Amino acid sequence: MSAPVPPVTEGPPPTVAVRRPRTLRWRELVTSVAALFLALFVGALLMVFSDPAVASQFAYLFTAPALPLGAAWVKVSTAYSALFIGAVGSPAALVETAAQSAALICAGLGVGLGFRAGLFNIGAQGQAIWGATIAAWIGFTFQLPYGIHMLVAVLGGVLGGAIWGGIAGFLKAKAGAHEVIVTIMMNYIAAGLMAWLLTTAAFQRPGRTDPIAPEVFPTAALPSLFFGRLHLGFLFALLAAAGVWWLLERSTIGFAIRAVGANPAAAATAGMSVARTTITTMTLAGALAGLAGLMSTLAPGSGFDPVPVPLTIGIVGTVGFDAITVALLGRSRPLGTVFAGLLFGALHAGGLAMQSLAKTPFTLTTVLQALIVLFVAAPALVSTLLPFLKQRKAPAVAAALPAGASK
Repeated sequence: MSAPVPPVTEGPPPTVAVRRPRTLRWRELVTSVAALFLALFVGALLMVFSDPAVASQFAYLFTAPALPLGAAWVKVSTAYSALFIGAVGSPAALVETAAQSAALICAGLGVGLGFRAGLFNIGAQGQAIWGATIAAWIGFTFQLPYGIHMLVAVLGGVLGGAIWGGIAGFLKAKAGAHEVIVTIMMNYIAAGLMAWLLTTAAFQRPGRTDPIAPEVFPTAALPSLFFGRLHLGFLFALLAAAGVWWLLERSTIGFAIRAVGANPAAAATAGMSVARTTITTMTLAGALAGLAGLMSTLAPGSGFDPVPVPLTIGIVGTVGFDAITVALLGRSRPLGTVFAGLLFGALHAGGLAMQSLAKTPFTLTTVLQALIVLFVAAPALVSTLLPFLKQRKAPAVAAALPAGASK
């Protein structure tokens, strides 16, 4: 009687399946940090050569190198010191950084969630506009008790963004419309509709002819935390990040999102509904962007003023477009998106300090953000500039051998 033959296991050794993703995650983190420092380096060069007083000193580079190098050091160190002070140099700076990052984190989570499903959601701007519009309308139309009014306004803003994102997901899933084109066009539609609504009796402030809405009642405003502009929306952003992590890593919906993003055909073969997953993902992404938008109309105003800024054209700013940058830098991971949102919140908060203390144009912070996107979106470029980041290729023969086999 012959001995039973043990079953043959196919595929790579278990150690490869466990260790490789961790290595890739660390490599992505190092690449993101390197991209940040490369952006700061290129930004320093721009500061030096865009300043005529500093650039003129480089005529003495070979005769008196201390003059141009010293002037360049003073320029760059003063600017980045002002950026650091304006971002994290005081409790007030930390509060402003956190306040600036709250909306960026929420919108970045929405864009990143779309990325995980293989969807390029450029419509976070329009979804944020609807979140701000609906939340403001609830805030200045109804008079409800404290707590309830704020909760209803927040839910209304989240629902407004979810519906706007769900429309794009439905068109993608049922009509085959490309989400990039649809969401770009819906951004324009959302902005145009808000501009029109601000001229109607339901939204325009009585006695005014310009497009401005009435002030939101204090009962609907997001309460301040500690002091200044740090408001409850920052806690909402952290809770949203935790919720997105749980959704992606611990729920069946998240598994479907990741599966569809990795390979839609394989996910469909496994019995998953790609259309339903697409609609669900875009709806959730819109809800997160709507949460970001409502902060512009429910959050406390500048300084210690507890009254939110009235709804006007452009009140949302560019949070939906900045969210793409945040999601890219955060690698579409919730924790990475939180840190990326804090970073860009610090850039926004420190940009004014650079302008006032270092006489550096405020637009340089926008250039820094664009440079970060450039390097983060092109890891091959970062690896070329920094060769030590290049990934070593494993030998093909060794990878093909089963565990315990020898060459």
